[in-house]
Amino acid sequence: MGKIISFSNQKGGVGKTTTCVNMAAYLSRAGKKVLLIDLDPQGNATTGLGFSKGALKKSVYNVIIEDEDVKDNVLETELEGLYILPSNIDLAGAEVSLVYKKNRDRVLRAALEKVKGQYDFILIDSPPSLGLLTINALAAADSAIIPIQSEYYALEGLSQLMNTISLVKQVLNKSLKVEGVVLTMYDGRSLISKQIAAEIKKYFSKKLYEIVIPRNVRLSEAPSHGKPIVLHDPKCMGARAYAALTEEFLKKTEGKGE
Repeated sequence: MGKIISFSNQKGGVGKTTTCVNMAAYLSRAGKKVLLIDLDPQGNATTGLGFSKGALKKSVYNVIIEDEDVKDNVLETELEGLYILPSNIDLAGAEVSLVYKKNRDRVLRAALEKVKGQYDFILIDSPPSLGLLTINALAAADSAIIPIQSEYYALEGLSQLMNTISLVKQVLNKSLKVEGVVLTMYDGRSLISKQIAAEIKKYFSKKLYEIVIPRNVRLSEAPSHGKPIVLHDPKCMGARAYAALTEEFLKKTEGKGE
């Protein structure tokens, strides 16, 4: 059975989508069959993998609102073994539509049960909010990866996210856990970055990945080309960091026999 991981942080601009897209890409390069679900109405993971969300008629909206099968809405990407259930403009209204659905907080979970065994990993790029879409992602997931920016406001709102994860675990998904925490946009020359990293390590202990993601121009420009960093510039500092992070993730995950 595939492992479902939600990439979550209600604070925007922390490298959540960048981390989700690039880990998905490197997992596929490692020979894993991966499905990336773009559950963010902004659709950045979709465009970051080369698709125009405005031109897509099929998307995750069709799955969670219109009850279509996941397999009928999945697209192949440039990378062998990497597939995407994309976002399109319809998803902007999904939060309102979900309110009227039965079991509205477990719609995605039910849909993924049918395809979970077909993938090694299913990665969900959640919205930067704590609404019904994010609740659906956490209710469907085995675990959550939390990207945190290494800047002053990094821990702001983090307790709210942890409370939400705890609540989802109590009410909807008893097996949900924090898979790990990724420090992003790290500047090793900055004293504040080092101080924030120390605080986050104190807060999360062993959950913090050793590999940190640096600030990197090539990494930030890759989405505008519709490519993950492994296809845009595989030798840059950002690419090497995501390759190493994915390797660390696999060692921890496979070491647990999952």
